[in-house]
Amino acid sequence: MDIIIQSLGFKAGESLELFIREKISGLKSDNIVRANVTLFKGPDTNPENNYCEIRLEVPGNDHFVKKNSHYFETSVSECVDILTHMINKTKDISINRRQHIANEVEETLLAAEINEEEAE
Repeated sequence: MDIIIQSLGFKAGESLELFIREKISGLKSDNIVRANVTLFKGPDTNPENNYCEIRLEVPGNDHFVKKNSHYFETSVSECVDILTHMINKTKDISINRRQHIANEVEETLLAAEINEEEAE
């Protein structure tokens, strides 16, 4: 998985970039192609002005989260928590869909088997 980190209007330190890479690497999914992380500061009038946007590029619809807080580390952690939830939800939907299809196939096979027994 590629991790691209952009910091707009300032230079992110190595410790912040390492923190982001560790958090993003912790996401458990085989489908993630790339993670685009954008850090920027909001208007000075807002006390929670450190924003983090993360876009996970996955097959199908990408996952996108944007959070802000006093510290970039907190924003990144909140984004990763939400993305973990989104990935798990997508995985559950996929498993349920496959299970439904498997049940339909099994019912069709059983119906065909019953029809064959009645024909004999």
